[in-house]
Formats: sequence, structure tokens, C-alpha cells
Amino acid sequence: MFLCLRGADARLTRKGQGLNTATEKTAPAPKPVWVAGFMSGTSLDAVDAAMILTDGETVTEFGPAVERRYSAQERAILQGATDAARIWNWEGPVPEAPFKAALEVITRTHYEAWQMLTSPTRAPQPLLAGVHGQTVLHRRTTPGQKGATLQLVDPFGLRAALGVPLVCDFRSADVEAGGQGAPLAPAYHGALMTRLGGEAAVVLNLGGVANITARLADGTLIACDTGPANGPIDEWVERHGKGTHDAGGKLALAGKVDTARLARLMSHSWFSEKLPKSLDRYDFNAGMAEGLSLEDGAATLTAFSAAAVAAGIDQLPEKPARVIACGGGRHNPAFMAALRGALPCKLMSAEAAGWRGDSIEAEAFAYLAARRMRDLPLSWPMTTGVPKPTTGGQVFA
Repeated sequence: MFLCLRGADARLTRKGQGLNTATEKTAPAPKPVWVAGFMSGTSLDAVDAAMILTDGETVTEFGPAVERRYSAQERAILQGATDAARIWNWEGPVPEAPFKAALEVITRTHYEAWQMLTSPTRAPQPLLAGVHGQTVLHRRTTPGQKGATLQLVDPFGLRAALGVPLVCDFRSADVEAGGQGAPLAPAYHGALMTRLGGEAAVVLNLGGVANITARLADGTLIACDTGPANGPIDEWVERHGKGTHDAGGKLALAGKVDTARLARLMSHSWFSEKLPKSLDRYDFNAGMAEGLSLEDGAATLTAFSAAAVAAGIDQLPEKPARVIACGGGRHNPAFMAALRGALPCKLMSAEAAGWRGDSIEAEAFAYLAARRMRDLPLSWPMTTGVPKPTTGGQVFA
């Protein structure tokens, strides 16, 4: 059995087949090429796949984008792998059975997303693919403790299935160099914001965890995780047997925020830590609402996620002119209303900026794959805390 487990102490890999980015060089891309990107987030809702035409520096054109949603059974298998990873926590034997089951789901669903993306009625055909894999565990770098990050993916099986060179394991090089390993989308967010013009702006991704990329007036990128986004809300709703998420924000809109509890949550030491910083999906979880009604818990968790985003933006050296929201959380009216009340500037959706808000992370890993093929940096000191600009990813050609 092969598991591609990426972390500080967990590596079960086939030696000699992945190209190590720290030591090997590849030829510069002579021109933009079509690249497919895949993302399966910690919300465990779907595989997002998208194509862009890029040289790893600019985005020339946007291609098709698709979503292959997980079934309840597939989601349960991925959640089981996540739960097993949290119990394991890089100590003792690797939980091979739940990881193997998850890898089978990941490989099959990514291939099905690829088929949807490259069906005969769609054009063009990608020449390269970037696959993030499924994050099941992330330990952020702290003083005295090296970080670690774990994404499940079988690059050998996927490379054979897709039929094009594949780049994966985007985070390990950053972590091993002393960075947080997250967030990694800022390089792509910066390219998108460059297309919009020069004003200071922030891209806000609302997945299981919320992260921001700020483009300052001089073009400098600063990024960090701000705290939870959908993760605790989804977990709270699912715990009560009311589905996988707060559809339409109805539960939160029907509830009342526990302001005293919200104030206590916002006093967490996380909010006083300097940028950049990163989180595991479960560093903040549904237990924060314990003892509240379903509706009041949803309202309080939603308000907390919004306040955490505002706190992260408040740490930036410049106030942005606007915040552009992407990711699943922007579909939640209660979350967006809470953000509008908490932010010091205009909030707009990715679609209002001319972007595809559900596909940006998939597009990002296509972009990062193209950068990897040119050995361009994927992370910088002010995006992940890595000491110097660092490339990453392994190529399976």
C-alpha cells in the first residue's frame, strides 16, 4: 500500500519517483499553458477542479470549472480519516486503514472531476495538473516546535489516471524550511488582484478556516489564517442532525449571539499573535458553542468567525479599500451580514470582482503547479513566515 503522507515525521513514499523541488531544476515555461487544479477543502463537501491558462506569473485566460460533490458515504470516509489523524497526531503507528479508504475516495473522485473538466465537449485540454490533496492534520509552527502538515493523496495513481504530469505536496518544503505551510493561495490571489488594479485590497477565503491575502499599495503581499470560517458552524449543525451546514444561514439568523461568550472567545491568545500565522481546522471547533441552543450556537459561531476575520484585517499595516470574499462561506447570508457589520471597509463577492468564487482555490493550485515547473516561489516571509522565498511541490512526470 502506498500513502503519500506529508508532514514533519510521516512519510511513506516510493523513493526516486518524485522530483524534489529543493534540489532539481526544470526548464522555464516558454509560454502560458493550460493547467488543471484540484482542491478538496476541510469542509469535505466536494472536489473543485478548474483550468487556467498561465505561465505561473500571470493568468491569461480562465478555462472550465467543475464541482464533483461528495456523497454522504464518501464524506464519512474522509471524516473518518481526519478523526483518525487527529487521534494519531504524528505519534505511534500510522492509521493505515482509514487513510487507505480515504485515498481510494480521493483518487476516484479527483479522476471523476478530471473527466468532467476535460469532457469531449470542453476545450482546451490541460498539459499539467496541480493537486492539493486532502488535509487531515495541520500543526502550526510555534516557538520551540516545528510545524507539520498532512495531505492525503496518491500521486502515482492519479498521474496514471490523468495522463499528464502532476504536481502535489505543495506545503512540505515551506514547513521544513520553518514556515507555517499555510496559506498557500496568496501567490494566486496576488495575480488576481493585479488584474484589478493597484488599490490596496484583501482576498478573503471562507472555507473550513478563514484566510486573508492583503495586497498593499506598494504590491507587497501579506497573508495569514484569521481563525475559523465554516468549520465550527458546519460541525455544530451536523452534530445536531440538521444537515452538513447552515443552509442559507437560517439557523444563525433565527438565533441570538451570546455576546459574553463571543467576548471570551475573542480574548484567545491567537488574536494577539503576530502575522503570519496558520491554524488546523479543529483548533477552533463546535465545542465553543456548548450549552447553547442550536440557533444561538449557530449565531454565536457565525459572529465569532466574522469577528476573527475583522481582527486579522485589523493587524494589517494598511486598511484595505475592499475585501473580496471567495469560498463556500460567501453563500451564507448570515455570515456575510456579520462580516459587513464587523469589517472596516467594503465587502464584495468574488463574482462582483469578475472571479469564480467557488473555483479560486482549485485555480490557485493550477497556478502553483505552473510556478513549481519554473521553480518560482510559492511562499514568502510575510505569507507563511518562511525565512526566505521558497518554492515547493513534487513533480510526478
